[in-house]
Amino acid sequence: MIYLWVALGSALGGVLRYGLSRMMTPVSGSFPWGTVVVNIIGCFVIGYFGTLTLASGKYAVSENIRIFVMVGICGGFTTFSAFSLQTFDLLRSGAWVRAMVNVIVSVTVCLIAVAAGHTLAHQSVESAAIVQTSDEELTG
Repeated sequence: MIYLWVALGSALGGVLRYGLSRMMTPVSGSFPWGTVVVNIIGCFVIGYFGTLTLASGKYAVSENIRIFVMVGICGGFTTFSAFSLQTFDLLRSGAWVRAMVNVIVSVTVCLIAVAAGHTLAHQSVESAAIVQTSDEELTG
């Protein structure tokens, strides 16, 4: 049953990613802003939801729901493979500066987004944890 939750969440996350990336196309130009924005949102959501819904949290939910959101939706929504492909393509085409900006902005801002989501949710819960089980870390 848990695989069904992951599959449904991944499908939803993938559709959301595609839609948001398409919406960002007019402003992206020669830089993959859609992928960067998707990764920032996904990182914030996993940090916020993972902290707020712990078993000891303010809004505890079942492990199935946590897996659905954290592994399924966030895993299907965030785009590390697309990020890597786009970065490689920028490098391959000689756009070294844009490639490095993509790496630095994506990694740094996404880590900040996870921390921001966690910090915001942590105000409502006592635990400093985000993940409860090793299965929840299978998000990428």
